[in-house]
Amino acid sequence: MKKFLALVLALMMVMSLTVVAMADEPSGEVQLYSTMTEADLDALITCFNEVYPDIEVVVTNGSAGELTTRIDGEKGNPQGDLVWGGMADSDGTKYAEIFEAWVSEYDAENMDGYTTPNGLYSMDHLSTVVFVVNEELEAELGLNIQSYEDLLDPALKGKIATADVNSSSSAWNNLSNIFAVYGNDTEECWSYIEQLMPNLVVLGSSSGVFKNTQAGEYVVGLTYEDGAVNLLKDGATNIRLQYPTNGTSASAFGTALIKGGPNPENAKLMIDFICSAEGQTAIAAYQEGTLRYTNAGYTVPENAWLTPSDEITWVVRDVEYLTANKDNILEHWNELWAKVVG
Repeated sequence: MKKFLALVLALMMVMSLTVVAMADEPSGEVQLYSTMTEADLDALITCFNEVYPDIEVVVTNGSAGELTTRIDGEKGNPQGDLVWGGMADSDGTKYAEIFEAWVSEYDAENMDGYTTPNGLYSMDHLSTVVFVVNEELEAELGLNIQSYEDLLDPALKGKIATADVNSSSSAWNNLSNIFAVYGNDTEECWSYIEQLMPNLVVLGSSSGVFKNTQAGEYVVGLTYEDGAVNLLKDGATNIRLQYPTNGTSASAFGTALIKGGPNPENAKLMIDFICSAEGQTAIAAYQEGTLRYTNAGYTVPENAWLTPSDEITWVVRDVEYLTANKDNILEHWNELWAKVVG
């Protein structure tokens, strides 16, 4: 009888510990504002929920400009918990009023040059500049688009898609690469931009650039690597990713904790997951390597879709200069656009 009672008591203790453990498991929801592609978000949510199955991830998708404007408008009653994507290393502290001064402990594990630039962002991935080229339309025009100079061909007037440099992180990323290739604020740089502008069409979203180019509306899209590579992964056969032969570079992008968000602890769990080597390895494996991550310990899957870094010509951008002079650069761009395009 005593043994039976002891067994019952032991079972009750195990059950009570299990209940306590279950009660301690993170639960509830997390409101994720994101600029990332559907494929990126699917990978994150799937992998995150394998670790935290009781946290429901609610996504609001938009451009960096749209989301930061929304967060600013919600300051009196914050609705979002964190932002993933669109938060660039060249932003400086312009968003200090809407983001907490909190950074994941895993940010310190990043490769040299890719740790937090401002104490607000935990950096997690690189967005590499590419041209997405519709090869069918390129062939019809008799072109072979390889370099920035090739984009100036008069046959491409109104046939190159880009997002709005004033609100889109991908468009700013592309402009930053032009500066890296031709020199910061040099006469050669602005002369090139002025010649390029007649060929550009500004679209309302970053994803529209590569999607509409693949759909045949444009010959070239000035875009970012992971967005375009997902089209190839999904079976697109009429496009290629062209790294400009003059050289390419990457912005480091991060994730940030929204001030006063309703679920800060769950948001921190998600940011830590995004920034950890384990999280990045899991997401990269799920994606089959369509995004370049910053944690020095993450493992690139063998079946990665991305071109290996040593097969790409790289140029170095001056992030400090771009950060300090972004407003002046955009003002110059807008004045030139009004003059050239109207």
